[in-house]
Amino acid sequence: MTTAEQMHADHDHTHGEGCGHVAFPHNDHVDYAHEGHVHRERAGNWEECEVSEHTTHDDHEHNHESGCGHVAVPHGDHTDYVHEGHRHAAHEGHYDEH
Repeated sequence: MTTAEQMHADHDHTHGEGCGHVAFPHNDHVDYAHEGHVHRERAGNWEECEVSEHTTHDDHEHNHESGCGHVAVPHGDHTDYVHEGHRHAAHEGHYDEH
């Protein structure tokens, strides 16, 4: 799974503990949900942390929904759920890795 590297221009907010945005671990860094985007800090800049290809999460038996116990992250036009160190999004009867 590859992630797209796109700098988030004009990002004047510094994310960190207590900044008011949902934070969650993702691979070797922390992502922050902000204005429908997911941001990560890299080399002193903020960039979008997005999967660049459609990747399904196979054998996912848990249904994500409000109150399921996983962190809900607003993302574009849907909600992702943080589960086992990555984000899942419902898509056409299965879950995608986000």
